[in-house]
Amino acid sequence: MTAPLTSLAKAGGCAAKYSAARLETLLQALAPADAADLLVGLDPADDAAVYRLDDDRALVFTVDFFPPVVDDPRVYGRIAAVNALNDVYAMGGTPLLALSVTAFPEELPIEVLGEVLAGAEEAVREAGAILAGGHTIRDTEPKYGLAVVGTVHPDGVWTKSGARPGDAIFLTKRLGTGLVLQAQREGRAPDGALEAAIESMTTSSRDAAEVLRPHVPSAVTDVSGFGLAGHAHETASRSGVRLVLDAGALPALPGALDLAAAGIRTGGDHRNREFAGPHVDSTAAAHVEALAYDPQTAGGLLITLPADRAPVLEAAFSAARLDLWRIGRVESGSGMTLI
Repeated sequence: MTAPLTSLAKAGGCAAKYSAARLETLLQALAPADAADLLVGLDPADDAAVYRLDDDRALVFTVDFFPPVVDDPRVYGRIAAVNALNDVYAMGGTPLLALSVTAFPEELPIEVLGEVLAGAEEAVREAGAILAGGHTIRDTEPKYGLAVVGTVHPDGVWTKSGARPGDAIFLTKRLGTGLVLQAQREGRAPDGALEAAIESMTTSSRDAAEVLRPHVPSAVTDVSGFGLAGHAHETASRSGVRLVLDAGALPALPGALDLAAAGIRTGGDHRNREFAGPHVDSTAAAHVEALAYDPQTAGGLLITLPADRAPVLEAAFSAARLDLWRIGRVESGSGMTLI
């Protein structure tokens, strides 16, 4: 069988994630593990689990996989790997070891899966980690991702629960991958939009995390399938604060806002509104709201840190020639505002 990879997927990338609202209900039924060395688990859940080994070392452990977002198998493998690795960076960690999580139709040429694995291996190797094996099953819908183990100092763990009033809010990647990928599936993506989205999705958060580390952020999370609004809501809820986002400051991929204005939406848009919408006050235009709710694949880091340190952080990112957008502020209260 030969067919474009995306034609075999019901939903692509992180737009295929299970509803955050349903996950929240499911997790409430699970008793948190009673283990002193489990620094980050389900109470509350974060981008990855963290387990302390000793005073100087803790393990960061995550797993992430999804159906194809592009037809090029090597690029698909790379995007899936970058997406999984970014969870470790979002916790302040360094990737160490990865295992493939693979579901693939036997009818597809084995060379296609070989290219997926090759793309993933390249991304893992560039992260300084090792792709050391994995598990593969037969499935009619292709799916690929990684289970990743990393390391972090127990005192250097970043979580989404530390945002404080007076913090500035930053984002390290443009938004709109879901909008662009959906438009591509519908044959409506403008010239250059897919290429820009692929460049963003194949760019690791490693360099951004390395520049950020000495500035001691208050809170960090990886913007992925729940969209900027969903992850901002999680940060606000876990931190007991209100996040105020400037709609005019949200960075968008080329063509993404026009696609949103034209009515392009993914299935994840509805699920993200169901999850975060009741906690969001918005006066933004509908197409900007769509950008905020758009599920991201291999998205950037959402960062908060004290506003008096913001100029130094901006200078550090500029010196490293890395993207950074100041998109809002943290206030006392609860929920999220988009103005």
